[in-house]
This record gives sequence, C-alpha cells and structure tokens, in this order.
Amino acid sequence: MTPPEKRNLEPKTVSASRVVMPQRMLPPDANPAGNVHGGVILKYIDTAGGIAAIRHARSAVVTASIDRMDFLKPAYIGEVVTFMASVNLVGSTSMEVGVRVECENPITGETRHAGSAYLTYVALDADRRPHAVPPLILETEDDRRRNREAAARREARLHERRRERDSQRQGQSE
Repeated sequence: MTPPEKRNLEPKTVSASRVVMPQRMLPPDANPAGNVHGGVILKYIDTAGGIAAIRHARSAVVTASIDRMDFLKPAYIGEVVTFMASVNLVGSTSMEVGVRVECENPITGETRHAGSAYLTYVALDADRRPHAVPPLILETEDDRRRNREAAARREARLHERRRERDSQRQGQSE
C-alpha cells in the first residue's frame, strides 16, 4: 500500500481550472452529410471537463456521470468547435463541471452555441480511491449562478438515486 499523499485543500477559484479547448472538425469526425457525430462531441466534452476537474483536484479523476447533454445546433466538417469547461460545484470528493460547446466558421467568423453538458468527476488518490478536493471560490455573479444551479441539479440527482434505490428494494421484497 502506498503512503497517504499530502493533499493541498486550499480553496481554488473557478478561473484557476477553467479550460478553453478549440478543435477543428475533420472528415473522420462526421457522417457523409458533413455533420459531426454526437459521440465525437461527447468525447471532447469529457476531455475538456476532465482537464478542468484535474486542474481543480490536482489528481487523477474519473467521470462518474453525465447529468445532461443538450445538442442545440449541429457542428460541421471544417468548423472550429470550442469546448469551454469550468467547475461549477465541489462536494467532498466530486466536482460538477459544466461544458459549453460553440461552433465557429473560421472563414466568416460566425459562431453559435451548439450544446451544453454537465458532468460529475470524482478525484482519485494514488490507490485509485476517492479523496477530498479543495473547496471552490466563486469569483463572479456568473460563478455564483452556476453554483446555485449545480446545487439544484445535485439535489435532483440524489433524490432520483434514493427513489430508484427504494424502488429496487421494494421490487426485491415482493
């Protein structure tokens, strides 16, 4: 067994872990009509979100869930798709990260909001067990709004898990 790591649990700002990750969409990323596959977008969302979580925790992380993914507009071959990720909420070992997806036509400069996702990551120690993460410092009104919304999503997730667990227990006892 490895000795316990010294953890720096000093609070961190939202901006300290923010990620802006542009990616050019190429033919292998899309279907024959030129629309980028949703799975490709999800892969980059998870990558950008994971980087934000790693920066906050300063450790390995795993994706625990994708709470929500809204595809609002398609992305096309040749566009630059930018994935903007920031930590919205921190628990004891987990973090909710929001990722905004924007598409840009690099020739015209036209941009559009293509999607948004919310993911939960869990920080891991050297033995791959969950460990504590630093508290989050909310710097702006936007940070505070996203934090409130993330807290409401977390409460809804916990309520749904309890409901499912109770339903499964009831089904087993019948």
